[in-house]
Amino acid sequence: MTAVARLTLQNFRSYPALDLAIEGRLVALCGENGAGKTNLLEALSLFAPGRGLRRADLADMVRVSGDGGFAVSVGLADDGARLGIGLEPPDGEGRRTRLARIDGAPASSATAFSEYLRLVWLTPDLDGLFRGSAGERRRFLDRLVLAVDPAHGTRSNALEKALRSRNRILEESPFERRWLDSVEREIAELGVAVAAARAETVARLSAIIAQNRDESSPFPHAQIRLEGEIDALVESLPALDAEDRYRELLAQMRPRDKAAGRTLAGPQASDLLVRHALKDIPAGQGSTGEQKALLIGLVLAHARLVASMSDLPPLVLLDEIAAHLDPRRRAALYAGLGELGCQVWMTGADPALFGDLPPQSQRLLVTPGNVAALP
Repeated sequence: MTAVARLTLQNFRSYPALDLAIEGRLVALCGENGAGKTNLLEALSLFAPGRGLRRADLADMVRVSGDGGFAVSVGLADDGARLGIGLEPPDGEGRRTRLARIDGAPASSATAFSEYLRLVWLTPDLDGLFRGSAGERRRFLDRLVLAVDPAHGTRSNALEKALRSRNRILEESPFERRWLDSVEREIAELGVAVAAARAETVARLSAIIAQNRDESSPFPHAQIRLEGEIDALVESLPALDAEDRYRELLAQMRPRDKAAGRTLAGPQASDLLVRHALKDIPAGQGSTGEQKALLIGLVLAHARLVASMSDLPPLVLLDEIAAHLDPRRRAALYAGLGELGCQVWMTGADPALFGDLPPQSQRLLVTPGNVAALP
C-alpha cells in the first residue's frame, strides 16, 4: 500500500510549520470550518500532475505572513522515499522558482512523483458535476486519465497551445495556408492522442464498474461514455485514419471557426455522459443524494482502476465526504474504503461523522495552524 507516513509543511496556507506523523490507513481530519482541514488535502494533492485539488496558483498557497515561499514534503511508508514540492521566496526581481525534489535530488516536475505516488480525490465542488457544464466534466475526466497516464497532462497542454495558435492565425492571417496546414497537422495528432487516452480510461473504468456491480449497494453503478465528433472518429477508425479525417475537418471548418473566434471541433468540445444505470436516467436527473452516491461510486471505481493499472494503490483524498450521507451510506462508504487497500484522508467538521471508522483508522483534530490526536 502506498501510504504517507509523515507530512511536513512550512509556510503553507494557514500553517507556519507542521510535522505530522501518520499511522492510519483511514485518516479523519476533524475541525471547525476554516481550521485548515482542506489545506492539508491540497498540500497532498500537489504531488499529482496539474494544479492540485483547488486548481490554485502556487503563489496563492503561500502563508500571508510568511517569507513569500512555501515547502511541502511527504515521507512514504512503503519504501521510505521523501518527496518535496514548494516555491522559493521571491528574488530581488520578484521572481519565484518552483521546486520539486525526490530524496533531496531535483525532479523535473510533479509528473516525476507518479513513480512513487498516485492520487484520487473528491471535493464538494464536484457535487454539481452531472448538472454542470461539459467543460467541468471534461476536467473531471482528464483528472481520471492523469491518475493512470501522467503524460496525458503534457499532451493536453500541447493541444491547448496548438489550438490557441490556430485561432490566432485564423484571426490575423487566415490566408496563410501553410501555417494553418502545419498547426492543424499538430492539432490532429495531439487531439487524437488525447481522445484515445480518454476513451481507454472510460473503457477500463466501465469494465471495473461492471466487475464490481452490486445492485444492493447504496452507491449505484454508473454507465459512462464519451460524446463528441473526435471521440466518434477514434472509436470507429485506426489512429492514423482518425488523424487524417480530423485534419480534413479542421480545413473545412476554417471559415466557421474564424467567425466563431475558436476551434469548434475537437477533444476540447467533448462531453462525458453519465447515467444512473439501475434507473436508466441521466445522472443529472437523479436526486441530490443519488448524484452524490453515483459520484462516490465513480471515485471508488477509479481508485481500483488506478491500483490495477499502476500497481500503486492511490492516495485517496475525500473533502467533506460524509456530511450529507445518511448513516447507511456512511457505514457502506467506510466499509468500501477499508476494502480498497488504499490510504484515505477524509475531512469533516463533526467528529461524530467518523464514529464508525474501523480500528486501523486515525482521527486527528485540526485547529488553526495545528493538528493533534483527537481526544
